[in-house]
Amino acid sequence: MSAGDRMRRRDLLALVGAAAAVWPLAVRAQQPGRTYRLGYLGIAPRDDPDARPIYDAIFHTLRDHGFVEGRNLVVEFRASGGWEERFAGFAAELAAMKVDAIATVGSAATLAAMRATQTIPIVFVAVPNPERLGVVTSLARPGGNATGFSSVLADTGPKMLEIMKEAIPARRRVAYMANPNNPGSAALLLNWPTQAESLGFVPLSAVIRSAAELEPAFERLMEERAEVLYPAPVFWALREPILAFAAKHRLPVVFSFREWVRHGALLSYGPDLRDNYRQVAGYVAKILNGANPAELPVQQPTKLELVINMKTAKALGITIPPSVLLRADEVIE
Repeated sequence: MSAGDRMRRRDLLALVGAAAAVWPLAVRAQQPGRTYRLGYLGIAPRDDPDARPIYDAIFHTLRDHGFVEGRNLVVEFRASGGWEERFAGFAAELAAMKVDAIATVGSAATLAAMRATQTIPIVFVAVPNPERLGVVTSLARPGGNATGFSSVLADTGPKMLEIMKEAIPARRRVAYMANPNNPGSAALLLNWPTQAESLGFVPLSAVIRSAAELEPAFERLMEERAEVLYPAPVFWALREPILAFAAKHRLPVVFSFREWVRHGALLSYGPDLRDNYRQVAGYVAKILNGANPAELPVQQPTKLELVINMKTAKALGITIPPSVLLRADEVIE
């Protein structure tokens, strides 16, 4: 081989190496012909119309990384409907299937998955204080088989109270609806009285551990003359009965996510779930491509949004101050 040929060969190899460096990781790392299995452990079923945009965000992002359901990706969905006791069995099923990764929503689902497997990678979302719960060793270096996105809901609680104080100042008796069997819900319930009283509210609590406790909780709320309902995120699947009760008794409902506001809740303040789930899918794609969850830092949601339903406000005779409306990311007329 002449010196000129060797130079041309060296240049060609350099060009190929440079091109490989900028190829999408999914293209370089996926194994041709292999089908990947992703477990999903959450609250809302896949056919929930409100959850569909959130799930679409997951699959669109995975598709962008080369993982296409029905082609090289199978997703095993398990939804609890909001009742924590179902998670253990679902997590065991997913572990027995030897899925390649498990995406979990909330602390109860994440802890159930971690008890079911110490080897299958877990990507979680909406877990408050994952270090304190023992989900990770540290946020910067999780150290085990789980990583993902922490919850800011513990921090948004006081902000929600500030918004309520400005938006509906005449309503002081606020009932936080919680399931103490859920670690995240229990932690928020513990801090609720102090946070509410510090802003001049009368804190009420509705403890609901099972579907059978829902109606008795409603009765107690009426006896305690509740003026605002603040359900914990874990009650996503109980939207219809909670909003129906609130409408019957002309009670405004505030929630952490915008999805309830479309159905009659007065306002929401919290993370944009679609953005959260896109980030989760990005981590899942990295792990399916060979990344080690122990080395992927835990992150927090960066996009928070305030959504207000003016139809509900008018129906309840509530006048939302312009100062609050101007800060809203979306106002439903």
